[in-house]
Amino acid sequence: MSDRPKIRYGTPNFEMIRGWLSMPAEQDGPFWAVNLMKYREVADYGDGTTATRSGRDADDEYSPLGPLAAIGAIVVMAATVTSQLAGEPTWDRVAIVRYPSRSAFMAMQQRDDFKSKHVHKEAGMEFTIVMSCLPQWTSDAAPIAKGSYVMRVSRFAEGDASPTDVAGVRPLSRFAVEGVIVGDERRFTEVRFDWVDDDLLPDLVIASTAVEEFVMTLRPAIDKLVTSVATAPKAG
Repeated sequence: MSDRPKIRYGTPNFEMIRGWLSMPAEQDGPFWAVNLMKYREVADYGDGTTATRSGRDADDEYSPLGPLAAIGAIVVMAATVTSQLAGEPTWDRVAIVRYPSRSAFMAMQQRDDFKSKHVHKEAGMEFTIVMSCLPQWTSDAAPIAKGSYVMRVSRFAEGDASPTDVAGVRPLSRFAVEGVIVGDERRFTEVRFDWVDDDLLPDLVIASTAVEEFVMTLRPAIDKLVTSVATAPKAG
């Protein structure tokens, strides 16, 4: 891994990565990489030249759809953050990729076609948190009239959990966080998606029992979360 791309937008969790490298093949299986993305206002390619594109545009150039397809990974969500009710920093976009296995994820890092694109992510991304997540359950619940699509990334105290059966909240999916792949020292417990009545939005943070939390409303351009869970391959 000595030739891994250099990154300025977060710190890799080498402890978890080492565990992945030693994971027996029969235990390895699909995981969902949840990406929280904050862009530079202007892309920085680190070569002293003046960039003419935004950080968002540089990340669009990065978009590694070819390498993802080559290893059997698929983009299952791409969404713009329309508002953020809690947590710092303020995120710009969210993306979720289902990888067929951790070994496939590690193999992608070594592909020349992936590494050649990485310069654009490095230029465009100010900071990111990327988490490995595993689905707990999903629902085909219909949208709430005058409601918003809400994502919550939470850390709970041991033994605590997010509340269920809350009036005005229609649960869509819930993922347990295996660990942070790239980010900072913060660790999280759960990622969940809900339809939430707009009148309830101001109370979400007040009512939360999380120790730390990001709460965001999203506008998805791609949302295949439910299908991606139902069609996921088996471990091994």
